Amino acid sequence: MPSPRSPLKQQNEQPAKPAGKQRDSFFDNAKYLAIVLVAVGHAWEPLKGDSRILEAAYTVVYSFHMPAFIIISGFFSRSFDMRPDRLRRLITGVAVPYIVFETAYVLFDRVAGDDPGKDISLLDPWYLTWFLCALFVWRMITPVLKAVRWPLPFALGLAMLASVAPSIGDDLDLQRILQFLPYFVLGLCMRPEHFHRVRTRAVRILSVPVFAAALAVGWWAVPRMNTAWFYHRDAAQELGAPWWAGPVMVLAMFGCSLLLTACFFAWVPRRRMWFTALGAGTLYGYLLHGFLVKAGDYQGWFDHPWLHRPLGEIAVSVLAAAVVTVLCTKPVRRVFRFAMEPTMAWAFKQDAAELARERQKQERRQERGDQREKVLA
Repeated sequence: MPSPRSPLKQQNEQPAKPAGKQRDSFFDNAKYLAIVLVAVGHAWEPLKGDSRILEAAYTVVYSFHMPAFIIISGFFSRSFDMRPDRLRRLITGVAVPYIVFETAYVLFDRVAGDDPGKDISLLDPWYLTWFLCALFVWRMITPVLKAVRWPLPFALGLAMLASVAPSIGDDLDLQRILQFLPYFVLGLCMRPEHFHRVRTRAVRILSVPVFAAALAVGWWAVPRMNTAWFYHRDAAQELGAPWWAGPVMVLAMFGCSLLLTACFFAWVPRRRMWFTALGAGTLYGYLLHGFLVKAGDYQGWFDHPWLHRPLGEIAVSVLAAAVVTVLCTKPVRRVFRFAMEPTMAWAFKQDAAELARERQKQERRQERGDQREKVLA
């Protein structure tokens, strides 16, 4: 799905990149908008207890922002296999950042959170790092998921079983890994045309009353439903509900999340926008904004009475969106690339197949260069 090119870019034409290397503006836009919602939702957490409307909005946002992000992650994991170069990218782009930021968050909590005894445990993801742990596990089992005849029912079954098994515990945040697994598997099963089907004017128009109804239901559910259901990190028994409520909630929330995610995708611009380039840096915004949110919580920044009023809540939302936008920019990415995208060439041995592919690419480039020289001659 190549990105549309504007007339301005048609001028001063550069050599075209291979179609597979072009980024699709829709997905970059969707990732950026989803990460903004993640940051805004985290900024709402210290404030939502004083406002039923804000709590309702928080509930609606939490019902689809991570599912949308996970579906996109699954979609771009379709080609993952155990090829050495892909395993290296998984280690350097997911495993290493997990180790770095899990350690950094614990050290930060020791100092800023006044908890000097907090242990560093890579088996117990803290705060935002659970997603990196989950993404690593999901990608490692992708070949297995692709071999299953009915992967989505299989993933839903695992999620329902996890929701009635409190004995799973907190190791690697397995509850979240299993309960969010259906969204990742759905992304694995999707094709580009599935996203096209929701990006229509009819769906955009229908999404307005759907979101309005979701806000109304969220407002009604505030005193009646535990928000922790949306975190997918606990079994039903741990939330004080009967065991059978776990599978029912897994299915109900999967359906509601898909509906709202489709409405969200319908409003994502498909053309290149001013924020499209930021979609490539959403992992930076995701991992870095947590330090600011936690610092504000520890330092009492959210305790000011004015912030608990409507104008204050709006100001906090705008500030959170602005901050995470800055954290996705290229200057920030250059500074933190050593932790997010380390090359680590020293840690891996050269793969013969990869070297052969690289030689073939160089030979093809040389042949194209020779052909251009002949044409010019």
